[in-house]
Amino acid sequence: MTVWICFICAILAFLALDLGVFNKTPHEITSKEAGKWTAIWVALSLIFSGVIFWLYDQKLVENPDQLKPAVASIKYITGYLIELSLSVDNIFVIAIIFAAFKIPKKYQHRVLFWGIIGAIVFRGAMIYFGVLIIKKFSWTTYLFGAFLLYTAIKMLFSKEDEETFNPKKSFVYRYLRKLTPITTKIEGEHFFVKRRHLTAATPLFVALIVIEVMDVIFALDSVPAILAITSDPFLVFSSNIFAILGLRSMYFFLANMLERFSYLEYSLIAILSFVGIKMLAHDFIHIPEWGSLVFIALALIAGIAVSLIKNKGEIEA
Repeated sequence: MTVWICFICAILAFLALDLGVFNKTPHEITSKEAGKWTAIWVALSLIFSGVIFWLYDQKLVENPDQLKPAVASIKYITGYLIELSLSVDNIFVIAIIFAAFKIPKKYQHRVLFWGIIGAIVFRGAMIYFGVLIIKKFSWTTYLFGAFLLYTAIKMLFSKEDEETFNPKKSFVYRYLRKLTPITTKIEGEHFFVKRRHLTAATPLFVALIVIEVMDVIFALDSVPAILAITSDPFLVFSSNIFAILGLRSMYFFLANMLERFSYLEYSLIAILSFVGIKMLAHDFIHIPEWGSLVFIALALIAGIAVSLIKNKGEIEA
């Protein structure tokens, strides 16, 4: 329990520094700044695998699956890569939401900051119940595996494009309008403003709520995917949190380059298919931890490489 408290306190300290020091004044995040923070978060996430090794080696954290320190570190990195790769779809959707509600770039960081706070809470709850369900009802592993495989097949054959998603026509926006008055005017970095005798939500708050709900929907894929790698609560939670914390900087870094990575979608399909099949066949086939890590890493590298090569070819043509 002490390790959990220390980990959560460290995350809250990072977030406090982020909003209270590094981004105290609203400003537009440049690609250079976003690239720097993306590198920092990836480095911190990978360094934390060493902390995982030490914690499990010294038996400072509960180890329900009796994992060896090296195995725990590999499972953490594998889970982190899965969460990071599945976050790519989040970036597409976030870009669409910001464009739909005309959120100025200098206020987008504030929206994503509070979005991450909510994501941590919701992901924590989903992970807790996901681990609980798998531990109590082992047959749900097959259910999660089938769901991930279905999701991968749906992504492969779906004719829908992310651009067809219209936040202003979503059920979240329609329901929110029934709960509170909404103004279309941006009032600085405020989420609410006074309108005569009424308190109205600004587009920043509306964008925040839509992003939160969409994150929960995306978590329906990502949480079962990482549970296929490990059901150790600390490994699942820590890898999820580091992936979420790096999502903001990754968004600002990739927002203007999303079209260049169009083939990364096939990497996600391959990863979801692999994880789904692994869950379905876990009683018959044992894939070592390093095998899962290598497959996921190669799938991501292949998707990025093919995207860059194809994009370069199209530009030269």
